[in-house]
This record gives sequence, C-alpha cells and structure tokens, in this order.
Amino acid sequence: MFGSASVFAAEHPQEPAQRVVALAPHLAELVCAAGGCEQLVGRVSYSDYPPQVEQLPLVGDAFAVNLEALVALQPDLVLSWDGGTGAAIAEQLRRVGLRVEPVAVEQLDDIGAGLRKIGQWLGIQASAETAAEQYEAGLSDLRQRYAQSSSIRVFYQIERQPMFSISQRSPIGQAIALCGGDNIFADLSAIASPVNAEAVIARAPEVIVFSDHEDERAIHQWWTRFRQVPAVKADALIAVPADLLARATPRMLQGVEALCDALDHARHNRS
Repeated sequence: MFGSASVFAAEHPQEPAQRVVALAPHLAELVCAAGGCEQLVGRVSYSDYPPQVEQLPLVGDAFAVNLEALVALQPDLVLSWDGGTGAAIAEQLRRVGLRVEPVAVEQLDDIGAGLRKIGQWLGIQASAETAAEQYEAGLSDLRQRYAQSSSIRVFYQIERQPMFSISQRSPIGQAIALCGGDNIFADLSAIASPVNAEAVIARAPEVIVFSDHEDERAIHQWWTRFRQVPAVKADALIAVPADLLARATPRMLQGVEALCDALDHARHNRS
C-alpha cells in the first residue's frame, strides 16, 4: 500500500492537487475558503468548518497521524502546519513518497498569502485570489476603523492552572494591537508561554480576555481573590469566540471585530 502511494505522488509532483489532506483545522478551513473544499479528502481532529468537513475521514490529530489511514486516501498533497505539525510526522510522510507542503501563518497578513499559496497548489488561483483580496480588504477596514482607539491594557488568558498567555508574535497578539489593546505579555519570548498570577497582578490589566471554550464561571471565580487587579475590580473579564479568533482563517476578521467591540465596551465603562 505504501509503495503505491509513493508512485502516485512521485508521478504527479507538480500537477494541481486533486486529493488533499489537511493536518490542522485551520488548514482545512483555508482550503475551503480558497475554493478547494471538493479536493479535500482527509482531516484531523477538531476540523469542523465548514460543516461538510466533519464528514471527511479522520487521519489523526495535532500530535499523531495514522499513516495507514492517510496513505489509504491516496492524497497527492498533504498540508502541514508550519510550527504546529511535528517535524517527525512530516518527515515520515515524505519517506513514503507523499508530497507534504508546510503552511505558515504567523501574522494576520499571512492569511491572504496562505490562501494564494493553496490556490496555486490546487490549481484554483482565481477563487483563492478573490478570497485573499476580500480578506485583505476586511483587514484593512478594521485597521482603519480602530486606528485611533485609546490604549487599554489587556491580558489574554489561556487555561487556569497552569495559566498561559500569548506574545506579540501570535496572530491573537496582533489582533489585540489592531484593536488598540496593549498586550501586557507582548514581550514573551515564545508565541505562547506559561505565566503566573503574580506577573499578571504586577502588570495590572484593565481587561482579561479568554476563549469561550474555557469555563467562564470558573475563571470569574478564580479571579475574585484578586480584586486589586483593575480588570477584576471593573468586572472586565470577557469571553471571545475561540474558533473565530484562534484559527488563522478569513473568519478571523469576525473574531477580531468581536474583540475590538469588547475592548471598546471596556473603554466606555472605564471612562
């Protein structure tokens, strides 16, 4: 079985891909946004948008791939998440002859570039270009709309114990900046790192933002012991839509807008 997949990939290395497996939820969504949903034949766990993606065969998750299940799909292109998919996984797939292309989305502006790259690989340049231009126009509009927003100190919280936050290198960190937020952990050395309550208290956030996938009630209860934190004192603990803000796809525009609206509300209450 592995040998036949190797021949299949080797014989058509540069032709537009017709059978694509995406190794991250946001990659599956980018394929569909570019106009290639019909060419998508496999996914990993939590790939659920658009809804038809959930009907595709599973080949693993963020940490492991079922090689036999993936090869059985006879893909002519596997999209890996540059910075997320393990290097060992990508190398294993290449060893059996599969074409693996990494997609890096580290900046808000990279989403348009990612759409165009996928469009080239799948031979759907026209629809991908349209999607990229629409995204870039929406991003430009948001930047102009919130360019004059007054600064407000923001803590983006991931989980409770241990607690993590994000740096300016994260697309979410860039979204906070676009909205006029001052990310209190923008200077973290990694995209995401653990932080402790003492460090948060010292940086005195005026808003605490967290994913709506978190236990909102538990987070509110946890922070009640730290009334000296301005965000806690003002009850400015805000849940934002995780799938919209945390997945680097065109839908991130909706997540950024929701975040900006939430920060505007906090500014109004502060004044």
